[in-house]
Amino acid sequence: MIADYEGDVNTLFESTPDGKVPVLITRNMVVFPGVISPLLIGRQQSLALVKHVKKHPDQIIAIFCQKDANDEVPGARDIYEWGVFAKLVRTIDMPEGDNVTAIFQGLGRCRREAITQISPFYEGFAYSTIETMPENEDEKLQFEIATHDLRELSLDFILKNEDMPNESQMAINGIHNDILLTNFICSNMPFRVEEKIELLKINSMYERVMAATKILYRDIQLLEIRHEIRVKTREDLDEQQKEYFLQQQIKNIKQELGGGEGSPEQRELAEKGAKKNWSDETYNLFKKELAKLENYNPQSPEYAIQLNYLQQLVNLPWREMTTDDLNLARAKKILDKDHYGMEKVKERILEYISVLKLRSDLKAPILCLYGPPGVGKTSLGKSIATALRRKYVRMSLGGLHDESEIRGHRRTYIGAMPGRIIKCIQKAGSANPVFILDEIDKVTQNTHQGDPSSALLEVLDPEQNNAFHDNYLDIDYDLSNVLFIATANDLGSIPRPLLDRMEVIEVSGYITEEKVEIAKRHLVPRELENNGIDHSDYKISFNKAALETLIERYTRESGVRQLEKQIGKCMRKIAYKIASEEEVPSTKITPAEIEPLLGKAPFYRDIYQGNDYAGVVTGLAWTSVGGEILFIETSLSKGKPGKLTLTGNLGDVMKESAVIALEYIKAHIDKLGVDYRIFDQWNIHIHVPEGATPKDGPSAGITIATSIASALTQRKVRKNTAMTGEITLRGKVLPVGGIKEKILAAKRAGITDIMLCKDNQKDIDEIPDVYLKGVTFHYVENVQDVWDFALTDEKVADAIELTVEDTNKE
Repeated sequence: MIADYEGDVNTLFESTPDGKVPVLITRNMVVFPGVISPLLIGRQQSLALVKHVKKHPDQIIAIFCQKDANDEVPGARDIYEWGVFAKLVRTIDMPEGDNVTAIFQGLGRCRREAITQISPFYEGFAYSTIETMPENEDEKLQFEIATHDLRELSLDFILKNEDMPNESQMAINGIHNDILLTNFICSNMPFRVEEKIELLKINSMYERVMAATKILYRDIQLLEIRHEIRVKTREDLDEQQKEYFLQQQIKNIKQELGGGEGSPEQRELAEKGAKKNWSDETYNLFKKELAKLENYNPQSPEYAIQLNYLQQLVNLPWREMTTDDLNLARAKKILDKDHYGMEKVKERILEYISVLKLRSDLKAPILCLYGPPGVGKTSLGKSIATALRRKYVRMSLGGLHDESEIRGHRRTYIGAMPGRIIKCIQKAGSANPVFILDEIDKVTQNTHQGDPSSALLEVLDPEQNNAFHDNYLDIDYDLSNVLFIATANDLGSIPRPLLDRMEVIEVSGYITEEKVEIAKRHLVPRELENNGIDHSDYKISFNKAALETLIERYTRESGVRQLEKQIGKCMRKIAYKIASEEEVPSTKITPAEIEPLLGKAPFYRDIYQGNDYAGVVTGLAWTSVGGEILFIETSLSKGKPGKLTLTGNLGDVMKESAVIALEYIKAHIDKLGVDYRIFDQWNIHIHVPEGATPKDGPSAGITIATSIASALTQRKVRKNTAMTGEITLRGKVLPVGGIKEKILAAKRAGITDIMLCKDNQKDIDEIPDVYLKGVTFHYVENVQDVWDFALTDEKVADAIELTVEDTNKE
């Protein structure tokens, strides 16, 4: 507030003393010369000063502003140097409390020299300073124009500022003195205290007007920006978004100012991100993506997509690993307890733990366990995770046909998500889990959606997987600490580059004795628990003979999966009798109780069929469910010209083996003592029984050759003998695979002698003695060696007389 001064303004400003005066210290209030200002007095020293001045009406005081408004007892250093002399106009007692409103009118400027006392009121030395006024006509004209502009700016500012009352416009319009107008504006506009002090310090009134004009220009621009923000906010909102008005306004303000705390989701993400142990590159990416989130409308699809991406980032375990248990004795005990056999796999895991114990930064190996179904390849992964005290995750690759399932989708697509590798790591909550890649041989290759098997190359390459790139994350992730264990039934369907990156370990099928032990230790107790019989009064058990009956007559597999199902079926039948309160014949199941529980046996044991027939030879074959014995039958029939017939659902390779065997025999027929003309007058028919089952492969070569030789000579084949091996056109015997499975099949059939290539001896040396017990191995190099051992000099009963007509008769 101000009263327009009718007299000489310079006289008003000059009516100030110099020397020691009472001092009033204000908070956030700067008084200018000539301006009447109401001050709320509450400090004890200030109340005492007002009382003193009321007793001495002619007393002039000095008013200074303190630097820190929170300072209750400011000292000389806590007070601004510049102030004004003032006189008390009147006081108003407030209705509540001891506070008083005192109205002072500023006189001339003063400068503080010293504070001499602070009680009962402040007192100190202050000296007046001279303000330069416009003198000549040009200066007065410039000052008048500048003051006019300042007035107009002030009115414009008040109009745009909703916080200032309209009465302020009336007050400004009511002041006709340019000097008082300038000081009134400087005192009452919402400038910062520091800016008001700087204005007060200016000696020239013209320069003070220009400085105040500059500040007003700035504040008007800020008001216009604020107005634009509000207008923009209103335009962005529709009727469904009205409830978000305040949040949107705050958001736009923060966007304009470049800061803000953000939404609750953003704060939660920021807190989680700060706790993550990730690299600088990843953290910088996270902060960049989090800043993007602040620019999206929470109702827009982009907000949900960005929020989901950031949640995927913070939920991933970046360098967060479990501590490995490197106790070798404990690990061996767990592996032996959970799985019977599998010595190679256990040995490799114990080697890994041993090296990890000596060198903590060892890269995890990439293992591939291959073997027939049901031998425990997948469940072995759980035991390894338990032994190492690591997290366990499993990913089934069977039928996988989309490369994006491995690498993830790019975020530009709707519904994009990380690949299954990253999702499994996220599920594990650890950067070093035991990761099972199940059925890696069943991955679909070269589809129109990419090649998943090629995408796995980066995952399973120890030199590359420390920087695995998922398309969704769009940043490298370290997989080098993950212990990958792939499982497969057939290595032939795995691409060579992928197979080359893995350490292949064979998990062969079980012999009957091993299956019996597995059933006793694991399968029977598990099925007792699954069917609720373990808590009953009946202590059900299987004797060894009953388990052998289940294995040999009710299952046909290398593993134990079907065996577990048959044991479970027995348990369910018994559980039904117990629940129905029927009599359970026996708690110790013997072979006699198996048939009433399971019905007639669907399989018969592959047994040797004797050597009573010429041309019947026992071979050994490998199948996806393990080894099998294979009977090759050759018969001769009179007919011209002699031809070769092959039956039994044979593949091309097996047919070629039969042709090669026959051609070799034709070339060396003299060694068998047979007339070569027999091939022109007798038909040869080779058959492999079980015609509904497809058969292929080269390993039946020597078996077919021996079968043809036996039929041509009508000589018996050595009893209880089986053979396997590929032959060449020169009669050389080549090595074949699947030796262990073939040996198991031979033992099941009662075979005592096995013939195979000499080069397969190295495979026999690696097989434990328990598999070899009861079998004698005969190593051969050519077909003649096979015949020397396999064909006896004794002819079969009712031998066919193979007569040959003389084609040279006229």
